[in-house]
Amino acid sequence: MSDHPALDLRDVSKRFGARWALARVSYTLPAGRSLLLTGHNGSGKTTLLRLISTASFPTAGDIVVYGDETRSARDRVRTQVALLSHASFLYDDLTARQNLGMLAELLGLPPATTVPAMLERVGLGGRGDEAVRQFSAGMRKRLAIARLLLKQPKVALLDEPFGELDPAGISQMEGFIRELQAAGTSVVLATHLIEQGLTLTQERLHLNQGRRVDP
Repeated sequence: MSDHPALDLRDVSKRFGARWALARVSYTLPAGRSLLLTGHNGSGKTTLLRLISTASFPTAGDIVVYGDETRSARDRVRTQVALLSHASFLYDDLTARQNLGMLAELLGLPPATTVPAMLERVGLGGRGDEAVRQFSAGMRKRLAIARLLLKQPKVALLDEPFGELDPAGISQMEGFIRELQAAGTSVVLATHLIEQGLTLTQERLHLNQGRRVDP
């Protein structure tokens, strides 16, 4: 177990123009634990996940991931964190196999063996040579989780991961989350399915209008 917390939020604030999307949010997530992030639409959940992923930076305050501050150690943080969001970050004109192959090469993994196994793992074994633009929303979600699993992050940020999935897909996503946790990954899960989220996490952070409040 690491001597550092998985995540340390220190008075994190984020402003867009005159509006504060987050206001002085502090929270510490111990290593190896998982967090349920709750709140109504517009409460700041997606903004917080983007800040942790280093897609943007706080207006004030600090975010530290396993001892690395997101501003000063952005590259190191990015090797430890993976984000599954509403945007899949997939290349539509490439096949599923090519999308995963590019990432495997960047990670120094052998695409010839890792990519077919990962496609099978997410239920896309027979669709690897199809262009992603032909995929349904659910299939794109499964390919996006394949990218995340391939990266083997220390912190996985999941923004409404059950959206666009049928019951079988939701069950499969739950299995992926438990696999990540079994491997030591801390999962930060933002979902409106609160009861489901509570069964998958040990901690909870509730936001209301950008502020931390009791759920």
